[in-house]
Amino acid sequence: MKLTILGCYAATPRTLTNPTSQVLEIKNHLFLIDCGEGTQVQLRKQRIKFSRINHIFISHLHGDHFFGLPGLVSTCRLLGRDKELNIYGPKGIKEAITLLLKLGDSWTNYPLRFHELSSKESMLILEDEKITVETIPLDHRVYTNGFLFKEKLGERKLNVEATRHYEIDKAFFNNIKKGKDIVTEMGEIISNSELSFDPPKPKSYAFCSDTMYNPKIISLIKEVDGLYHEATFLESEAHLAKKTKHSTAKEAAHIAKEASVGKLILGHYSTRYTSIELFKKEALEVFEKVELADDGKIFEF
Repeated sequence: MKLTILGCYAATPRTLTNPTSQVLEIKNHLFLIDCGEGTQVQLRKQRIKFSRINHIFISHLHGDHFFGLPGLVSTCRLLGRDKELNIYGPKGIKEAITLLLKLGDSWTNYPLRFHELSSKESMLILEDEKITVETIPLDHRVYTNGFLFKEKLGERKLNVEATRHYEIDKAFFNNIKKGKDIVTEMGEIISNSELSFDPPKPKSYAFCSDTMYNPKIISLIKEVDGLYHEATFLESEAHLAKKTKHSTAKEAAHIAKEASVGKLILGHYSTRYTSIELFKKEALEVFEKVELADDGKIFEF
C-alpha cells in the first residue's frame, strides 16, 4: 500500500504548496482522494497516469478539496479516455460538475458515474474481490466524509517444501491456497495448515479530511495501519479550530492514540505558521508515531 501526497495545505494554493489531494495505491487500484486546484500538475510531477485512476473520492464540497475536479474530468476527455470514471462525493457534486460541462459544451466521451452520498452513518461504497471502501462521517461546517480503505484477506501462501514432501500434484495448489485440506489416493487427509502459510495481515488506511475533534470515528478506524488526519491549527489557536470546525495537531494525536493506529500522518496545515514541524512537535506529546505530510511525499505501509 502506497500513499502519494499531492497537496496537504489548507484553503488557498500557493507557489510552493497545494490544497488537499492524494493518491492511494492499494491492491492494483489507484484511488484519487480529494482534488484541490493543481491536482493535474501534481499528478504529472509524480508521473502518475490519469488513465490509471478509475475512482475518485471527494470528502466535501469546499473548493480546496474539489475545485481541481472539473479540469481533471475535462482533461481526461482531451486525452481520449474511454474507460468509466467513478466519482464518490456529497450530494450536489453531480450538479456542480455537469453544469460546467454543459455550459462549456464539453460532455465527456467516456462514462462518467456519480455516486452521491448523503448518509450520516458509515456505509460501504465500493467493494470488489480485493478491497472495500467505507465512509467515515466527519464533523465539519458542511456535509463531509472521510474514507476507510481496507484490503481483504488474501490467499494462503503455498508451503513448497511441504508439497514436495507429500508429493502433492500441482493440480491441487489452487485449492491449497484457498484453505482446503488435501486427501491423498490412500485416503490420508493432509491438513491445510501443513501445506500452506497464513496470508499477510490485510492493510488499511483512513483518510480524515476537514473535521473538528470527533471521538465517534475512533471505533471506525481502530488499528488502521495509516491514518491521515487534518491538523489545521496548533493548540494556541484552538479557539479557531472550534469556531471553524477544524482540528489541532494535538487533537489528531488523541484520535490516533485512542484508535491505536499504526501511523498518524498530519496534514491540512494553516499557512499562518512558520514551520510544519511545529505540528509534529505538539502531536508527539500525545502519540509517538507521527509523520508529516508534505507535497510530493510518499508513504509506504
